[in-house]
Amino acid sequence: MAHSHNHSHHHGDLKGRNLLISIFLNIIITVSQVIGGILSGSLALLSDALHNFSDVLSLIISYAANKLSKRKASQNKTFGYKRAEIIAAFVNASTLIIVAILLIIEAVKRFLSPQEIESDLVIWMAILGVAANGFSVLLLKKDADKNMNMRSAYLHLLTDMMASVAVLIGGLLMKYYEVFWVDSLLTFAIAIYLIFMGYQLLKDSTKVLMLFTPEEIKVQEIVTLINELEDVKNIHHVHIWQLNEDEVHLEAHIDFEEDIKLSKFDFVLETIEELLLKKFKINHTNIQPEFRKRGKKDIIVQD
Repeated sequence: MAHSHNHSHHHGDLKGRNLLISIFLNIIITVSQVIGGILSGSLALLSDALHNFSDVLSLIISYAANKLSKRKASQNKTFGYKRAEIIAAFVNASTLIIVAILLIIEAVKRFLSPQEIESDLVIWMAILGVAANGFSVLLLKKDADKNMNMRSAYLHLLTDMMASVAVLIGGLLMKYYEVFWVDSLLTFAIAIYLIFMGYQLLKDSTKVLMLFTPEEIKVQEIVTLINELEDVKNIHHVHIWQLNEDEVHLEAHIDFEEDIKLSKFDFVLETIEELLLKKFKINHTNIQPEFRKRGKKDIIVQD
């Protein structure tokens, strides 16, 4: 059994602090928009408040996952909580899509029976949403490129900022042109965008949870490369999966041409680890050596 480790460590404390700030800001926005939506009669503002409430829940989930992921492994949790952030990303992506469906239903109802709306209050609440969510987006942007959990929180905030911009535009149109049906139209547009943004994240997190091979890694390329090494007869029974944002694992069986010594096996392992790390960014390798062992020699074997 051999392992190579090459993890990239992020500033977890900074991420946690930024998430806490974003949670606090979104609680303020949600309460303000609920009050503003009820007083003004704006469905777009209430839908934005609902989305903000889902943001609060998603940010809390992201914060908890961020903390859990740092816990050490134990005898009954040998991987620790390294998958916590992937689960958080999956949950957050799911809520994006669920909220979007609810918004579409309400938008259609309101479009069929539009109501007069107090546009001034809508405008001020939308400005508050743009400012607070815009600040939160800037806080999380850097980590969103490196971490699926942070990306899910970032997407919630980014879509909510855009929703607030849409509500602001709608408020201005209602104030100066009395086009009240635009409230429903903007709600519908916000919902479609939420589905678009949430789907990709849901798909990516599902692939990780299902232990799918990362798309950028081609199994046949790895097999060809390792089979060309001296002393290697055949590599088979290959499994490749992504544990979390930082770890990609490979396990496989290798048939050797000769009954080699353990010291020579260690040398071959080091060569394989270096190749896999440099070319495929696989940083955990587990190889089972074999010599004239009976059994299936297929590249992929269903366990």
